[in-house]
Amino acid sequence: MLDWQKYISIADKFQYKAKPEDREDLRQDIILRLAEIEAKYNGNGNSLTEGGMVRVASFVVMAYWRDYYRTVNGFDCGRCSNQQRKRCKEGVLYAKCPKAITIDSLNKPIADEDGNITELWQVLADDKAIDLDDWLDAKLWLYRAPLRLVNIAYKKVSGLPLAASERDYLYQQRKKYQKRLAFV
Repeated sequence: MLDWQKYISIADKFQYKAKPEDREDLRQDIILRLAEIEAKYNGNGNSLTEGGMVRVASFVVMAYWRDYYRTVNGFDCGRCSNQQRKRCKEGVLYAKCPKAITIDSLNKPIADEDGNITELWQVLADDKAIDLDDWLDAKLWLYRAPLRLVNIAYKKVSGLPLAASERDYLYQQRKKYQKRLAFV
């Protein structure tokens, strides 16, 4: 049987080895990993000792820091060949790792053609922003389109079912525009 209180007490001792914002996540990871290993041991008729639980928790902490390091730095030496690691060790090239991925800050200052300085986050495209050119084209299309086609478009956007005659009309209009585009 799984001893959840024991897992929680072990996890509480190790959660402080993580960054403050990740402590609760690490605690849950430790508890889950202890339960998984205990279930595996119970299937074989054994049980996990307290020393074994401490060892498992330390491995979870090690995995947390390894993942954190990979996230922040974008690389680790475990992904390099033995020859590459040997070259890095001999030449002390760890700071200039060939597999390194540099991560820029969004607050990094960027200069444009005129010499104006802005931060990187201010020049990134916003996926939720309205494309004014497309919006104006759609608005102009609505003014020029036949009223019947506009009503069909409204029904499609609203999720309402189309009548058979409306589906036929929409099919004809699509074919008409396809032919226009093909010859332009």
